Amino acid sequence: MATIVSDRTDGLFPTIVVDEQGISLGLVYSSLESVVESFRTRKGVYFSRSRKGLWYKGATSGFCHNNVRGCFGASTGLAHLNQTLLSRKISSPAGSYTQRLFQDSNLVKSKIMEEAEELCQATSPEEIAWETADLVYFALVRCVANGVSLRDVEQQLENRSRKITRRPGHAKPRWDFSAKENAAPAPAAPAPAPAAPTPAPGSEKSGRIAMKAYKMKALSVEEQKKLLLRPIIQSNDIMARVKPIVDSVRERGDAALLELTAKFDGVKLESTVINAPFTPESMILDELTKKAIDQAYHNIEKFHAAQVQDKALVVETMPGVVCTRFARPIERVGLYVPGGTAVLPSTTLMLGIPAKVAGCSEIVVATPPRKDGTIVPEVMYVAHKIGASKVLMAGGAQAVAAMAYGTETCTKVDKICGPGNQYVTAAKMLTQIDSSSLVSIDMPAGPSELLVIADMTSVPAYVASDLLSQAEHGTDSQVVLIAVGLTPEHLAAIEDQVHEQASRLPRVDIVRESIPKSYIIEVEDMAEAMRFSNEYAPEHLILHLEQAESYVSQVMNAGSVFVGHWSPESCGDYASGTNHTLPTYGYARMYSGVNTDTFLKHITSQQLTREGLDAIGHTVMRLAEIEGLEAHRNAVAVRINDIRRQ
Repeated sequence: MATIVSDRTDGLFPTIVVDEQGISLGLVYSSLESVVESFRTRKGVYFSRSRKGLWYKGATSGFCHNNVRGCFGASTGLAHLNQTLLSRKISSPAGSYTQRLFQDSNLVKSKIMEEAEELCQATSPEEIAWETADLVYFALVRCVANGVSLRDVEQQLENRSRKITRRPGHAKPRWDFSAKENAAPAPAAPAPAPAAPTPAPGSEKSGRIAMKAYKMKALSVEEQKKLLLRPIIQSNDIMARVKPIVDSVRERGDAALLELTAKFDGVKLESTVINAPFTPESMILDELTKKAIDQAYHNIEKFHAAQVQDKALVVETMPGVVCTRFARPIERVGLYVPGGTAVLPSTTLMLGIPAKVAGCSEIVVATPPRKDGTIVPEVMYVAHKIGASKVLMAGGAQAVAAMAYGTETCTKVDKICGPGNQYVTAAKMLTQIDSSSLVSIDMPAGPSELLVIADMTSVPAYVASDLLSQAEHGTDSQVVLIAVGLTPEHLAAIEDQVHEQASRLPRVDIVRESIPKSYIIEVEDMAEAMRFSNEYAPEHLILHLEQAESYVSQVMNAGSVFVGHWSPESCGDYASGTNHTLPTYGYARMYSGVNTDTFLKHITSQQLTREGLDAIGHTVMRLAEIEGLEAHRNAVAVRINDIRRQ
């Protein structure tokens, strides 16, 4: 209030009062005392010119003297309807239709469905207007009944209008009448075969590939807690192996890198890095692969570019005190792209695109070389597209160390991102806690994991394929199936599909080790399923459920969610647009997956005017005095003294 000046002789401040939608309710007058009282009570308090004192306006009636909501006339349209429903919720006549609607949620749902159908059938402008009014009425009843304000709905519309998106325009399969009219009859699902006896885990190469099975109601609390644990990582042993590698690269640079690459990858290199611009020969791809990478690049870039906040956050916390937060890119970043058992251009996309979108000035891609001393062309092509300055031909802990400390040819980076095995993770964590490296990492990481929640609408073949898509990552991967009210026959069909599909996979030997470490847990309802899922905090969560989207709001802990029968996890791994570098091992409780913000840092600033410092000065001096920091107090006091003397 120190900066507000009134041009009235009585010193009062004309005040326009608006509701949450920004609709003007009336003109009143405020004083310094009334504003203070408003903040203290969190209610509208103004100054009464007739009574010469504070006025708690609207405490016993509407805002206006005429006992209506606003001085500029009664509310109209949706605002009036919303206000009426709010009052009816509090005091609707006993036995009235409105009271029944508030008390019976199923009645409201039925009416919404009924009116929506009638609106779709309406043809004339008058009918369409009439049915739309009916639908809006019942939709607002549902909002008011659940504490959703009209402003909440408007805010959702405003948020959507700020992003330019091109929706496909498809209806959900259940409501897609155009598709149903032209579709051929769906083939009948094969009858589930009876489940074969399950051999002990870790059986022979020709044995049945099966997950362990439990019933939630038969488990004690302690047994349930044990199921939340991941396969144990012997971190002390791994750290002991990794530290000499990291120390060697830090002390000897490129020479150590070349030795370690020959030792661990079996490749003798003459140089450790490939510098941009990369030669066309290193990026030769067939046209089909190139188009696939280009489309994935487009979708991932579009989603990550939408995450950028174009403007700084500016807040005047009190008159004359302006606080700001603005983003700046992390200048040099290192992206670790695993090699070994799989070629992963997708990881290069997932790490490189948000780094490019964020505006990082130098991007180093580290990935193990092939036996011929080259890097796979798919990774080289993506490195070129993201504007990488170097490709470090190294893997494992030695690659992490080279980026963390720098070598003669490898740039030292400020942050290292990317997945990897236990040795890569250990090296990332080791270099992060070493103050001499001054490097940060994206997140701790463990083996890949997935949790599926499936009900009776799930398709066994789809569920099994999703489980196996993660189980094939490595022998230490873990997948979990939460079966919600499945019949024995439906569950047996899923188990059969797991064995049959796994037996045909090229990486079946890996699956034979990971699947026996995984498990199925039967639960009776969705509340139990969501509770366990949130406690497990999976890297990937797939909802094979009827109306799956309605359960997304209950997800509290997960790296990424795949909603419905037509959303396989594979799409998120490659090309839908979301990022596949996600927290594992339960870290989804407190970490996000890689995103554009991963490659940004946020800086705050504050600017005080003379009047602002005068208003806040005593607060700062008192707090500094309490903490015994006299220099802090004095930095304010010398300025306050100058302000007060003038």
